[in-house]
Amino acid sequence: MSEGSGIRALMLNEEDGSVSAGLTEIVESDLPEGDVLVRVDYSTLNYKDGMILKGIGRLVRDYPHIPGVDFAGVVEASDSAGYKPGDRVVLNGWRVGETHWGGYAQKARVKSDWLVPLPDAISTRQAMAIGTAGYTAMLAVMALEEHGLTPGSEGEVLVTGAAGGVGSIAVAILGHLGYRVAASTGRPEAHDYLKDLGASVIVPRAELEEPPRGPLSSERWAGAIDSVGGIILSNLLGGLRSHASCAAVGLAASPKLETTVVPFLLRGVNLLGIDSVLCPIERRITAWSRLVSDLPADKLEQMVTEVPLGEIADYADDILAGAVRGRIVVDVNA
Repeated sequence: MSEGSGIRALMLNEEDGSVSAGLTEIVESDLPEGDVLVRVDYSTLNYKDGMILKGIGRLVRDYPHIPGVDFAGVVEASDSAGYKPGDRVVLNGWRVGETHWGGYAQKARVKSDWLVPLPDAISTRQAMAIGTAGYTAMLAVMALEEHGLTPGSEGEVLVTGAAGGVGSIAVAILGHLGYRVAASTGRPEAHDYLKDLGASVIVPRAELEEPPRGPLSSERWAGAIDSVGGIILSNLLGGLRSHASCAAVGLAASPKLETTVVPFLLRGVNLLGIDSVLCPIERRITAWSRLVSDLPADKLEQMVTEVPLGEIADYADDILAGAVRGRIVVDVNA
């Protein structure tokens, strides 16, 4: 690591299996290879960031390391024909912040293929208020629509983990599009917040955690977006209406799925896996474009807690415990 000043960054180090984070300064030559240099304005704290900051899951194997799985900023230098200095860009996925240094620094050097041009109507701050969580929520909504979900579909669309980043934005998008949204949360203090975002009804998390009586229950959900997994995902599959779909976007509780083929055979339900990393650039651009029209700016602002770069590690335990509401935006220059 080079000495000197220039770029402030949150650096992770590992010693005897223990991971620690601290602010440091690097220079451009320290940054990994890539054909575009971005001056980062904002990043975020996602669930995966919390795991990385705490050294959980071996998502990072090489230290020292700069985490931050997404960022938005302005191109400072480019060897790519697709980008020029001054272009505003957003990045999420491609294992940035895991195998490649990420957004918790004032500059990042990445491959041009990983970037998406930021729509004119979205600021860099708004892009990170949306972040990987909101982009993933939009991919989930798109997948459900492609499998037949419409605002006129009978029943409610269930969103689990609704007070979290993916869930909050999914509730706001679906509500804006005219769907009847059932928001599930284990946090009573979030009920008013979720109704303000667009939820029609609140479903206590405990209701979805009860041991199922069988593989099927009464048909209730027109569709679902699940960011929890485990027993909740198993239960909601049995409550989907005929030929309805569930978009699974995360497994915060557990990757274990205890069900049978009965919901799939007798009701023809669909389980759709949403991966924000393995996503073609054309679909990425479509998702970000739809976020301009389908996510009201005032709803987005209700979700945001903004923190300076030096305080981000203090929130890692909270997000892993499910105690963070909405989105945490990181101002890397504060």
